[in-house]
Amino acid sequence: MRSMELGTPDGMRTELNSLVLAGQKTTTTGLLEDYAKETEDLEHLGERLALLDDQGQSIAVIEITGVEVKPFSEVTWEHARAEGEGDASLEEWRAGHRGYWHRLGTTVEDGTPVVCLAFRLVGD
Repeated sequence: MRSMELGTPDGMRTELNSLVLAGQKTTTTGLLEDYAKETEDLEHLGERLALLDDQGQSIAVIEITGVEVKPFSEVTWEHARAEGEGDASLEEWRAGHRGYWHRLGTTVEDGTPVVCLAFRLVGD
């Protein structure tokens, strides 16, 4: 079983994982270029992934219910809101995600390809 690590292991991952476990976070967005860098295939519908904590331990199992690759500017408010991170608008979500990826060394433009994943919690 492949795994998923949300955010970065500096408190952010713990916060994001808690949102998943509470049922508030049912989507996530990643950069398509990161899949190439990590030589990873995209997730597929029905795939189950181990959700990992900061120590690399599985804390839950999620099942992929949606996979879309699209330009950053085409991410919908429905998807962004389902990330469950409390953004009040799509503009706020975009600014937060651009800032996050910028801190990690990647500039995200409107046309930057992203992977929008939807999932559901299926167990621990």
